Amino acid sequence: MRKLLLAGAAALVAAGAQAGEIKVGSAGGFTGPIAELIAAVQTGRELAAKHVNEQGGLLNGDKMVLVIGDSACDSKAGVDAGTKLVNVDQVVAIVGPSCSGATLAMVQSVTIPAGVVNISDSATSPAITNLDDNDLVFRDAPSDAYQGVALAKYVLDSGVKTVAVTYSNDDYNAGLGKEFIKAYKEMGGTVAAEQVHEPNKASYRSEVATLGAAKAEALVLFAYYGSSGITIIRNSLETGAYTKFFGADGMVHEEIINQLGADALKDAAFTTSGADDTTGGWKAYMKVAKELEAPTAPYVPNAYDATFLIALAIEKAGAPDRSKISAALREVANPPGEIILPGEWAKAKRLIAEGKDINYEGATGSVDFDEHGDVPGIYSLNTVNPDGTFNVVLLK
Repeated sequence: MRKLLLAGAAALVAAGAQAGEIKVGSAGGFTGPIAELIAAVQTGRELAAKHVNEQGGLLNGDKMVLVIGDSACDSKAGVDAGTKLVNVDQVVAIVGPSCSGATLAMVQSVTIPAGVVNISDSATSPAITNLDDNDLVFRDAPSDAYQGVALAKYVLDSGVKTVAVTYSNDDYNAGLGKEFIKAYKEMGGTVAAEQVHEPNKASYRSEVATLGAAKAEALVLFAYYGSSGITIIRNSLETGAYTKFFGADGMVHEEIINQLGADALKDAAFTTSGADDTTGGWKAYMKVAKELEAPTAPYVPNAYDATFLIALAIEKAGAPDRSKISAALREVANPPGEIILPGEWAKAKRLIAEGKDINYEGATGSVDFDEHGDVPGIYSLNTVNPDGTFNVVLLK
């Protein structure tokens, strides 16, 4: 192993079990309620690592190796996954986790105390913003504080003035649900019913009956499609309680169309983190991401950007040193500097070696981290076409 890694400094952590490898954690809900979505997210992470490795690798040609950590969209599993990645696998940084509850648990219990940087590509809970995190927790998916406002505005602009709201009892969905309710009321909307539901029940007919009694114009649900979302919509349609639905990214997966049918979802609309397809970063990403089956699926572009940014930070730090990655990350993600686009690893590596500043402009836009490690929000609206595909448009 390189002499640098044998120096013995406490903050300098060996990145792999053998010379020529630098390990980065890839944490997410590979099992659990959104496993199919996270499988797609992982392809974005792997593509970024592939581009790094094909264009010179990290530092002195070291291979970027992604080590899987299954947080299962669960707080305890998140802690367990983080503990293994940090203490056993000795990763130098972590991309993920995916779900907000698992992210909050992992960073507070494991990675912040260990001094390990996390960039989540899909954890959006507002609670992440104000963590006492020693500048170690970042995300390139915008906070739900912004998404709740965007969805509330869209619902009202659609002419819906009265809604019933139900959200799953977990950090992500509860946080987003509360932000939506606050924004919707402030904009003049009426919430006729507000309900918290438990995930993974076989039936939600009782909950739907309560919501239906409010006689609102639409049901707004915040849930993961695989844990309660599909069943709540099905029960609503079966009982006639609601036929118009709004929701967010936890519901955006082809499985809802497979199980419910396109016709049942003709009056449904869901927001997700989006990207402006007119930017140079998006255009560059689409050129280099053609090999992916679903390059534009929710959070796949974010996954690419987060992984590429970790690689840039390691390169900028000059070593796989946990203590240097946070500061280096801000240097490569934020202005000033020469623009680096997705796929341009060789260019970035050369500029860093020359001592020049760089500024990564990603698939998701300008990934300029604020003082909390957050990025501004851009959102897309997802509706269902008659042919069973999603129609995606940028929300202005």
